[in-house]
Amino acid sequence: MTASNIMASVATEQAQDRVDILGIPVDRFTFDQTLEVIDRFVREKTPRNAVTADSSAIIAAQSDPEFREVLLRADLVTADSAGIRWAARRKGMPIVERVSGVDLVDALCARSADHGYRIFFLGAAAGVAEMAAEALRLKHPGCNIVGTRHGYFPAESDEVVASEIAPYKPDILFVAMGIPRQEKFIARTQSIIQAPVS
Repeated sequence: MTASNIMASVATEQAQDRVDILGIPVDRFTFDQTLEVIDRFVREKTPRNAVTADSSAIIAAQSDPEFREVLLRADLVTADSAGIRWAARRKGMPIVERVSGVDLVDALCARSADHGYRIFFLGAAAGVAEMAAEALRLKHPGCNIVGTRHGYFPAESDEVVASEIAPYKPDILFVAMGIPRQEKFIARTQSIIQAPVS
């Protein structure tokens, strides 16, 4: 199967299994299906944007055109709140389970130990990402966390920070800088960092 066929297959699968919540398409994948999609993204090595959206993200997108566009262009948008699941159920398209960012970080660190995924953490105050990385290394021996960096910098420095991260060649970039800052950072710097999953 060619890369374009794989991309078309993913796009078709997602289009058939998404629910529109206030104009934002949210994937209805289970947690395990989400991990399978992310595994595929890593294997394909094409930069992809995965968003774990809670209700506040959907609301923020209503009044922030840039953020709305980021969500509309995202390759994967999971339901990270009971509110989104409730809205999907009301539309007759229930989402089986919440797929949270915290749970994905843990599961993907476990997968990193098994598959060698290179992971980078960006966010929080100085030292916090390092502590999180160390805790995850202890929990998942072999977890391949290749770097960390604090998330306290102005948007004007996004490209500079992205250039600092790029040499680490992460397969997965976790960004924790708050909604919508983190999603905007990923969208603005995806072409620089080139991580298969951010």
